[in-house]
Amino acid sequence: MNDKDIGEIASWLMQSGLKGMGEADILAGFCEACRERGLNVDRAMALMDTLHPVYEGRAFRWDGNQVIEREFEYGPSHQGIAAENWLRSSFYHLLETGGDEVRRRIGFGDPIDFFGLDTLKTDGHTDYLAMVHRFEEGGTIGEMDCFYSHFATTAGVGFPDEDLRVLRKLTPALALAIKCTAMGRIARTIAEVYLGEDAARHVLEGKITRGKAERISAALWFSDLANYTRISDTAEPDEIIPMLNAYADAVISSIHEAGGNVLKLIGDGTLAIFKARDAGDACAAALMAESLLRQRLRDLNSQRQIEGRPVTDVYLGLHIGDVFYGNIGSMDRLDFTVIGPAVNEVSRIASMCRSADRNILMSSNFVSALASSQSNDLVSVGRYALRGVNRPQELFTLLSSAA
Repeated sequence: MNDKDIGEIASWLMQSGLKGMGEADILAGFCEACRERGLNVDRAMALMDTLHPVYEGRAFRWDGNQVIEREFEYGPSHQGIAAENWLRSSFYHLLETGGDEVRRRIGFGDPIDFFGLDTLKTDGHTDYLAMVHRFEEGGTIGEMDCFYSHFATTAGVGFPDEDLRVLRKLTPALALAIKCTAMGRIARTIAEVYLGEDAARHVLEGKITRGKAERISAALWFSDLANYTRISDTAEPDEIIPMLNAYADAVISSIHEAGGNVLKLIGDGTLAIFKARDAGDACAAALMAESLLRQRLRDLNSQRQIEGRPVTDVYLGLHIGDVFYGNIGSMDRLDFTVIGPAVNEVSRIASMCRSADRNILMSSNFVSALASSQSNDLVSVGRYALRGVNRPQELFTLLSSAA
């Protein structure tokens, strides 16, 4: 491969990264371009740690001779079989020794001392090169501090010196292209995890100007845990966070499944909105989320009782009204959320669940927006004075909750 070929591949990698091409496609395109120009690479893998609440990182694979899984996400590498495999890997060896690359001519008598080399040899590979490219502090996010890659060939002579030179020269460009796409993915993940999917979309579209908000009509959801203060005072300290996570997962997954957007987690409380062209559809979606939640709570509480762990219920307030949806805060700290009297009212409605001895309460505005077929399942629990709200509100609950 001559310098012109190397330049063309490097240029393609830069353009692919700038375009945001998928990481697996970048790796495949790189390997195929190398093969077209005479570099005998038959299998390759690239991986990087990431910033994600569940996965430690993502890996990308290519094989020129068979169909394989092109990409996968991996969990913690410090426990179980994953830890054993990691400690036996060539990448771990490089991190521990401070090296940049390690080669094993597995078809010519070199030791099969790293995880996966036995499989490569069985599949007919003769030579193996693993590399690590470390990021400086300014290019590191979380555990994403290295780009790992390895390449293997089935060529009878292994990797000639010229092929090794080309791989060493081009792999940094491959790393940069894949990192460019990965950074965009990380930005979306962080935004969605901490802001919610809809708010994240607004922010990533550039709607981050302080004070910029749109007036929308939405069904509003505010929920919190029943008896949380008592439980947190009596439960073992290491039980509190797992309990909050378990119930939060039930609430949030139910909201998302019904098409809602969670905007804020406030201790054990959850603020969410349901948007739709028709107010009745938005309210119906909120009730669907409530139904999903009750089923999840039954399953969760049943399992926690078996395990001897504390159980609780979720108090829920539902309302509909106009709110301002956008960026609120200071020059240094903004929050993408909803504000307005309707937000205050829905939180007050939820807080009345304790007094009314119901696990769900709805405003009259919410009930009025529903189709008659759905409102038939509702019953009034009376008029209540809500703190911070000028006039008493008639509140409603589900017949099943009132029984």
